[in-house]
Amino acid sequence: MFAFNQVKDGEPCGEGVSRKILGRGGNMMMVEVTFQKEAVGLPHHHIHEQVWYIAKGSFEFVVEGERQLVRQGDSIYIPSNAEHSCHALEESIIVDVFTPQREDFLGKEDHTFCV
Repeated sequence: MFAFNQVKDGEPCGEGVSRKILGRGGNMMMVEVTFQKEAVGLPHHHIHEQVWYIAKGSFEFVVEGERQLVRQGDSIYIPSNAEHSCHALEESIIVDVFTPQREDFLGKEDHTFCV
């Protein structure tokens, strides 16, 4: 029920991008994703619903073809199977919440997509 930041370093999951699982339980998972300036999250989709919270920095973000500039303090809801992508405009950190959990993040299978 409690998670006390036991994971110190993020796991690389793309050019200029790393992630670490902050907590998970039931049907939910929370992940911190760090982006270097100009890092890109390629267009993709998944069955998981997702909420982004931009903890630091800014992004150009696209969901289902709608392009928006998002900054520190903003949130984004991404419905199940919605295509989405991002471009970090500066060094940035997001907190990402998924439901159901991203089982693919628990193993070492495929780190093509971080978010």
